[in-house]
Amino acid sequence: MRVRGLPRCLLGAVLLAALAQVQATAAPAVPPPAPASAAPQPAVQRFMVRLRSGLSSAAYPAAPDRVAALAERHGLHVAEARHIVSGIHLLRVTPRPGESAAQTLARLRADPQLEYAEPDVRRRALAMPDDSLFGAQWYLQSAQPAAVNAVAAWDVTTGSSGLVIADLDTGVRFDHPDLRNASANRLLPGYNMISNAVVANDGDARDSDASDPGDWVTAADAKTTQFTGCTVTNSSWHGTRTAGILGAITNNTQGIAGVAWQGWIEPVRVLGKCGGYDSDILAGMAWAAGMPVSGVPANPYPARIINMSLGEAGGPCQQDFPAYQQIIDELGAPPYHVLVVVSAGNEGGPVDVPANCTGAVAVAGLRQVGTKVGYSSLGPEIAVSAPAGNCVTTGAGQPCQFSIITTSNSGTTGPANDIYTDQYNFNVGTSFSAPIVSGIAGLMLSVNGNLTPDQLMARLQAGATKPFPVSTVIDPTTGMPPPLCHVPTGPNDLQTKECSCTTQTCGAGIANAKGAVQQALRPIAAVAVPATVRAGSPVTLDASGSGAACHANIVSYAWSVVPPTTSPPAVIENANSARASIVAPSLPNTYTLMLTVTDDQGRTDSAMVLVSSSSAVTSAPAAAGNGACLSAVAYSVSAPNSNSAAAGGGGGHGGGGGALDLLTLLALAGYSRTAKARRHRAVAVAR
Repeated sequence: MRVRGLPRCLLGAVLLAALAQVQATAAPAVPPPAPASAAPQPAVQRFMVRLRSGLSSAAYPAAPDRVAALAERHGLHVAEARHIVSGIHLLRVTPRPGESAAQTLARLRADPQLEYAEPDVRRRALAMPDDSLFGAQWYLQSAQPAAVNAVAAWDVTTGSSGLVIADLDTGVRFDHPDLRNASANRLLPGYNMISNAVVANDGDARDSDASDPGDWVTAADAKTTQFTGCTVTNSSWHGTRTAGILGAITNNTQGIAGVAWQGWIEPVRVLGKCGGYDSDILAGMAWAAGMPVSGVPANPYPARIINMSLGEAGGPCQQDFPAYQQIIDELGAPPYHVLVVVSAGNEGGPVDVPANCTGAVAVAGLRQVGTKVGYSSLGPEIAVSAPAGNCVTTGAGQPCQFSIITTSNSGTTGPANDIYTDQYNFNVGTSFSAPIVSGIAGLMLSVNGNLTPDQLMARLQAGATKPFPVSTVIDPTTGMPPPLCHVPTGPNDLQTKECSCTTQTCGAGIANAKGAVQQALRPIAAVAVPATVRAGSPVTLDASGSGAACHANIVSYAWSVVPPTTSPPAVIENANSARASIVAPSLPNTYTLMLTVTDDQGRTDSAMVLVSSSSAVTSAPAAAGNGACLSAVAYSVSAPNSNSAAAGGGGGHGGGGGALDLLTLLALAGYSRTAKARRHRAVAVAR
């Protein structure tokens, strides 16, 4: 499983030629071949395993020895056995002579002492197609059918100083002036979770420096064991791009507008040269949420939202990648309550792992007209869709009309000038749909911090624009309008051309920031039910734990019986109070009751309770929580680049002083400013 990177990019022919020339001159010489007498070394295989016997967190430090001993009993030479997080271990082994990785995996899975074993796969940043600048951030406005109408949401909230969104990616350029400068800062320090120094490409492995040194891969790299099968490519600055969409400094007369203007972006490096391994991504997810991770200092700024613009085509999450499912389950539950948002993938087939895990908000990509962009993966796992960018025009040298504009860097290897993507250096892919949705979820939490991940997803979907538009534009090559999208039948069923979305293929609708925030502002109906119920005895139902959004209050409670009723009819005592009661029916009768709570703005929420002769059952929480207004996160930095060990080579900044390179000048040519916020446009590629 690999995270999608530049191999999927859609690049203009002129830029391709220019970048190829730069890369050819910058690439180091290919090392001489090994002497013919050198014996081939057996490849080290990587697995993630979890012992079946339950372990307390105190036992984790000793558990790697048990994992190593287990592997050695199978005749495997152990190169490394290391605890990652929550009982999951990385196991690196040299296989038995003549044994394939699949055979070794089967051997481990058959061991009764292991709950599961799975390959530790390298993943890469999802399609790093290129860019567009600030002339029109159409995707945050409302003129295009696929736009998310963030402008209307900003009239209600622009975020909260208590909001933390973790961006698991390639790291970030801390010196980009639209992310951090002398007067404003959106970035927390973050962490580098890449455990392999060569992949990290910054001189060492895990450390507190989350700055992105570049993730370029040369022809010489691709011939090494470490990067076999990797694509030769320039640095993507992928994490800087996603960070800008999440929360670029806004309303400052320069650069772009982030979806969430207030709060913090926490960069967590999990992708380096040729992507990153699952073991590091899982550790990054856990650390971002505030879970303890072996060998890593605790995160002082736990996130409530994790954005992951990464993935790779694979099998069912729960069946083939249970470690991802485990961590997503754990992060979504108390005490973490973390929402995980993941790009769907850019193959046009089934949804990538880990976006296809239960509980993850998988985001598909749309063209500007609201149809699925050809490259976006799709299927029933999608929660919502959002703009991914498309170009419409396909001629060489023509501008990409609907690109997703964001922060970037001009360096082809190491960092150079801080720039913005634009219609010539264009930026498209589901990698950029996910941070749009993560930013919207951040606006939702900013008005109602009590929302759990399940509630956030449900209200995000409820606030989405629906139904999806159906295109009637005739394709000149087929003489027909685009077909309806269909659920992929398998990994080879690819829909790489435009199709009209359905709720089975593209989620509940088009992400709508205004609609989502309005849904988030609704109160949360909560009901505490008794542990025991007896027929003929009163059953007390307590809704006093219900909660309103930030700066709002619950003003009324209303209990009612949902038809059909039984004989004798159900009678609710104190039906207009927080605490109501009803006499439990005798068999076979049951009562279905509805609670409706209303806040001081007239907004409502409801919950159902099923009362039988022996139980009272509800899916509502017992209490909404007491954190509707997020507590401010205090962080200050003394200098703009104080924790960026690789911050050198910056030169001039796009949108600021200093020398501007050609891409920056092109970007600025289409750059408009207002006193309130820059609006950027994204363009969907015609497929």
